[in-house]
Amino acid sequence: MQMSLKHISISHETASIVQRENFHVSDEEKSTLVNSVCDRFDDIKGLLILSTCNRTEIYFESGKTSAAMIRDFFIKYKAQCIRHNKALFNYSNNTKHTVRHLLTVSSGLRSLVLGDAEIIHQIKKAYQFSMKIKMQGSLLERALQSAFKIHKRISNETNFRDGTTSVAYKTLNFIKNTNGDRAFIRSKKILLIGAGAIIHQIFKYNTKFKFSNLYISNRTEKKAVAMARQYQCELYPWKKVIANDFQDFDIIISAANNCHHLITSINANKERLLIDLAIPSNIDKALSNSKHITHLDLDTISIELENTRKRRLTSINQVKNITAQEFSIFVEWYKKIPSRLLLSEYKSTVIAKVRRHFKNTSEATNNDKVLAIANQIMRKFAADKNSEKSLTGLNKMISREMAC
Repeated sequence: MQMSLKHISISHETASIVQRENFHVSDEEKSTLVNSVCDRFDDIKGLLILSTCNRTEIYFESGKTSAAMIRDFFIKYKAQCIRHNKALFNYSNNTKHTVRHLLTVSSGLRSLVLGDAEIIHQIKKAYQFSMKIKMQGSLLERALQSAFKIHKRISNETNFRDGTTSVAYKTLNFIKNTNGDRAFIRSKKILLIGAGAIIHQIFKYNTKFKFSNLYISNRTEKKAVAMARQYQCELYPWKKVIANDFQDFDIIISAANNCHHLITSINANKERLLIDLAIPSNIDKALSNSKHITHLDLDTISIELENTRKRRLTSINQVKNITAQEFSIFVEWYKKIPSRLLLSEYKSTVIAKVRRHFKNTSEATNNDKVLAIANQIMRKFAADKNSEKSLTGLNKMISREMAC
């Protein structure tokens, strides 16, 4: 049975942030999910799990397992009601449709922030995990290489990547532009919760913004200590975060992994800014009901990126053309799979006959020589437009070549 590349997807295009967070897959959870999928569906040869703030997608290479089967399994795995959540997912069993979807996602054309460059890095990270568990598959591998090539071409040939679209950058920029004296704003006491990529990015971009009163807290104290040393900020105990004891912090930026509703109460005796950059959400939205609290999440932060989106619209046709070109190249490669499989089968016949020829003539040879001659015959057979592309035609060519 010929393998096909299939996928399921839940994203900002189909679901709210509250709905999406029910299907987020953490890095720690991926191995368990992969094992569960492979135990249940034994024909899957390639598997990639892409889980970001704005989408969770599963790409898989299989013969008989359908996308609907994976969708229902995944919903059940996440302990959610299948009947109520089916409509949140897009999916396809068609290789070409799946590859087209992957290429448009990787290019940033389907990102909440148009042209978001982070998505390709997230795809690369997911690909590295697939390679680690030896589940990259041949179709999936080829599709991903097309995605990486598109990213390179977009960066080199268009202005689509111009302008910062980092959520971390926009978060700091939003704080900077808050009404008030900038020197005063920069002195605000800020607590960063978490030690993942987005917190690292905030520290990186802060070399430009120069907020000076920063604290870091993380569930794994060792990571928090390392970041405090690296970025020369203060350490804040995790137990105080658990207790929702935030003293006199003016701004809390939370991006802790797998800490749903970590912050559910806060002393609202003064103006506070709460920024939730986590999936699942760290901060209970009910806190925004207080008149002293301003609450932002990933969706609201993304609104601040709209100006960048407008600038990038001018390059969108170039990006679509590049994506279409690379998709056509993939389709041509895909169409030739049956002939490549046939030639692979024929090669075994060639090797056997070459080896038999030398055995019958008692001419000295070895495996390397047999393989070299077989490869030469196969190249001529594939390139000869006049030869009959059948086993009969191949036998004729073998006879001609061995007679020389």
